[in-house]
Amino acid sequence: MMKLQLALDRLSWDRCFQLTEDVQESIDIIEIGTGVIKEYGMAIVREMRKRYPHHIILADMKICDAGKHEAAQAFEAGADIATVMAFAPQATIIETLETARSLQKEMMVDLLGVTEPQLVQELVQLGVTFVGLHLGKDQQKQQQIGSELFDLVEGLSVRTAVAGGVTLKSLPDIIAYQPNVIIVGSGLTKAEDPHTMAKQFKEEITRNV
Repeated sequence: MMKLQLALDRLSWDRCFQLTEDVQESIDIIEIGTGVIKEYGMAIVREMRKRYPHHIILADMKICDAGKHEAAQAFEAGADIATVMAFAPQATIIETLETARSLQKEMMVDLLGVTEPQLVQELVQLGVTFVGLHLGKDQQKQQQIGSELFDLVEGLSVRTAVAGGVTLKSLPDIIAYQPNVIIVGSGLTKAEDPHTMAKQFKEEITRNV
């Protein structure tokens, strides 16, 4: 079943929890974004875990080094999933994978900036099973999610999440590629009525799967 993930980023502590409460009936995964983690640390991961014990929590750590320590930090705070960057050294990626396995958690490798399918193939050979197809905030000014992102994982046995300016209008085109997770940030966090918008996202996903 395709999952809907709320991305909380560039927001205050109170706004993160207000938005999550508004949309929690429609979302499957709560992502605590990198900017929010930099502002509030693991405290917000712990509090989100406490308030929403039945949701999947993703800590967008964007790990680049100290893989074992930073992955454990996120998981011990209550995250189910943490992120590591594809451009990190292989040793770092391997450490995060091993840490996740030992704690029965999961790593998602963020493919931000990756343009070569060969790199993704190498990641899969390392044991990576979950990747994020990510069009960065700054990139969204010039382009939209398209086939070039999904070409990176063509023919590979890997779960995918897609992020990068997803809107209700662009959703059907993205669903056609059958990602496992659709990540929505400003499409929900900047909506006039996040509760209703989240329901519409969820209904569209359910209708098209």
